[in-house]
Amino acid sequence: MATPIPLDLDEGVAEPIFGIDLGTTNSLIAWVPPGGNDPVVFCDERGEGRLRSVVELTTLGTGAVGDEAVRLQPAAPDRVVSSVKRLMGMSPSDVQRDLAKSPLCIDADAAVVRIRVGEKTYTPPEVSAAILKKLRARAEAAAMLQVSKVVVTVPAYFNDAERQATKDAARMAGLQVVRLVNEPTAAALAYGLHRLVDGRVAVYDLGGGTFDVSILRVKDGVFEVLATCGDTHLGGDDFDRALATHLAPDLGVDPTDVRAFAALVTLCEGAKRALSAVDETTLEVNGKARRLSRAELQGVLTPLLALTAGACTQALEDAKLSASDVDAVVLVGGSTRTPFVASFVATLFGRTPLCDLNPDEVVAQGAAVQGQILMTGATDKLLLDVCPLSLGIETMGGGVARIIHRNSAIPTKAKDAFTTYADGQTAFLLHVVQGEREMSSDCRSLARFKLSGLPPLAAGLATLEVTFLIDPDGILRVEARELMTGIEAAVEVKPTYGLSDTEVEAMLAAGLAHAERDFQTRLQVEARLEAERVLQATRGAFEADADLLQAGEAEALITATLQLEAATAAGDGALIRDRILELDRVATPFAERRMNRAIAKALKGKRV
Repeated sequence: MATPIPLDLDEGVAEPIFGIDLGTTNSLIAWVPPGGNDPVVFCDERGEGRLRSVVELTTLGTGAVGDEAVRLQPAAPDRVVSSVKRLMGMSPSDVQRDLAKSPLCIDADAAVVRIRVGEKTYTPPEVSAAILKKLRARAEAAAMLQVSKVVVTVPAYFNDAERQATKDAARMAGLQVVRLVNEPTAAALAYGLHRLVDGRVAVYDLGGGTFDVSILRVKDGVFEVLATCGDTHLGGDDFDRALATHLAPDLGVDPTDVRAFAALVTLCEGAKRALSAVDETTLEVNGKARRLSRAELQGVLTPLLALTAGACTQALEDAKLSASDVDAVVLVGGSTRTPFVASFVATLFGRTPLCDLNPDEVVAQGAAVQGQILMTGATDKLLLDVCPLSLGIETMGGGVARIIHRNSAIPTKAKDAFTTYADGQTAFLLHVVQGEREMSSDCRSLARFKLSGLPPLAAGLATLEVTFLIDPDGILRVEARELMTGIEAAVEVKPTYGLSDTEVEAMLAAGLAHAERDFQTRLQVEARLEAERVLQATRGAFEADADLLQAGEAEALITATLQLEAATAAGDGALIRDRILELDRVATPFAERRMNRAIAKALKGKRV
């Protein structure tokens, strides 16, 4: 085999950027050849573009990858890893559901998932790196060029930790990720939807282990993701396991027998594929045969597909559209090959979905198109993705000030201003959170950092400007700057493990279910904090300028102060606000005299 050579950039040849679909079940690599317009998927010696995302682990290092690893899985299920994408960026507690029936040995006490084989452990990025190395070698052998720069696709619902784990895997494989692109967005490019003058497109992406639906607006070659929703734990693998569970009793397979059940899952996958072309097939295990019809398969799949319907409805609501507003529906992912899936989607959106391109290859093709755009600097195709959950900081009392709202287009930048709460405050402790609830304790904590060294000013005089920046890969950076002194601090949010999609959906649902109660709780907290500030200021004024009080004012102020203290103790937000207004009314003449004195003191000895 010939050795790939690097491009001579000194001769003005632009280094190609390859597109990679690092999938749960299959992975692919593609590029747009120099001088070409259409993306090409690299194939193996058998002409197969798909590489099974399965890796054999050994005590010396990663071994077989792809079909060879698949063949080893029945005999060595404890050292052959499939669907590693589901483990990316996760801790052991995050993936208990996935590992409940897995024969893999996982270090339960580790901060991130570590798969043990003998005395050696592997992280999911290391396993994914083996897949990426195989893809790299395939492309280098065919293109006769070094592969170094890549665009890698990820599910739209991948959070910071999962995206960072993907970039780490690429780095371990000797690849530089120039851009992470959401899979549905990549599919839109592959389908050439930039040719639409103005339209709305739903991309229904059902792969081996993940599901995403994205609602895009396409206008004059610009793609904007209006909304996205999905489940990183739903796909063809779940179809296979559900079918295996359904057939196990008839075939005499004990679901608790890990090896036997894994073998049955593999048979069910083959049966599912066969039923895409025929109406009936037969499975045989240990001399027992079982006929399976396409109609029976549909009955097994219906409850799982119903879960995708809920995500589609939510995405349409977030985009403020109805199904009839969608101009085109695109099918992506190998699981959409099943005829029942296509008919289900057609019923869901009221139109026949587009499936002209190979659903297994379309995401890799789109990544290759994006690579060409980045390589050539073309501006006629632009991708605008979205942030799946709101981001903000915790405020005094535990509330949340949202700075970037859910489904905001990214890359994006937003800022807000805050001030000190107490006199002499010399530092801000910033707590970055993610979620839709009103109180920080109900949201996910992303990061904490401190801005210190502020001058000890009176409460309210120092101004903190907080800026949130999300880069094109969806990575968040938070910057804080005190405007008077110019003191700055920043943090790049890179959590060691992330949310499962179940948690994301739960957070969204909780945000809706508890919206009214959360809002009232926040109002009460803010009212109590404002009351405490007003009471503190009133007491300070009494001590500093008691001589300015006129007849009867002291008694009225004391009465109003006691009433506000009582309302604060009772925790009634509406009553607290009423008592604050009353104290403000009573104290206004006194406050005006105090201000006049302060101004006179400041201007003493000066000419105006």
